[in-house]
Amino acid sequence: MGGFRSGSDDQGPVSEINITPFVDVMLVLLVIFMVTAPMMESGIPIQLPKASAKALPKDENPVTLSLTRDSRVFLNQVEIPFADLRKSVINLFKNRSKKEVFIRADGALAYAVVAQAMAEVKNAGVDKIGLVTLPPEKTPDKK
Repeated sequence: MGGFRSGSDDQGPVSEINITPFVDVMLVLLVIFMVTAPMMESGIPIQLPKASAKALPKDENPVTLSLTRDSRVFLNQVEIPFADLRKSVINLFKNRSKKEVFIRADGALAYAVVAQAMAEVKNAGVDKIGLVTLPPEKTPDKK
């Protein structure tokens, strides 16, 4: 017989899986993860101030000091009391040759708190201190 199949063939039922819906779901999940991955950089809620500056080269595992709006202190995602900041920084840099800290401070935080934190880090023997900011929003030129 030609190219026709009848239900009485001895070959058994033909089962095919339609993978189009599966591919559609996977593409949607891929887009969702691509959009949300940059937002999951840090679990500490901080509104960084905006400033224009050249980006610093990234270290393999930079040390970050995060200061929240309510003056909570996080050293590499671990909350520590402000009174223990200098001791914690000294312990963290015992076996490191490159002493560099990036400070992520909330824009609404008082300048005095940021200055005190910078002084504690400097007194712990850190050579370089960098302030993390967001790039300013670009607005179209008005003419």
